[in-house]
Amino acid sequence: MNALAPGAVDTDMTRATGPDSMAGMSAASLQRRIAHADEMVGPALFLASDASSFITGQVIKADGGLVAG
Repeated sequence: MNALAPGAVDTDMTRATGPDSMAGMSAASLQRRIAHADEMVGPALFLASDASSFITGQVIKADGGLVAG
């Protein structure tokens, strides 16, 4: 089984945390921003497609550089 591990994504839930929290989430990422929801589509489609048919037990981090390594 594979998984997608997103970082902070611009959603109603993250916006509800307030501007200070949103700024903190942005600052924590190497890209210094929060992802747009549509940026998770590509990695999800990859994992759901035949292109990943020989990949097993992996976590695809789509977090803008939040977690190193």
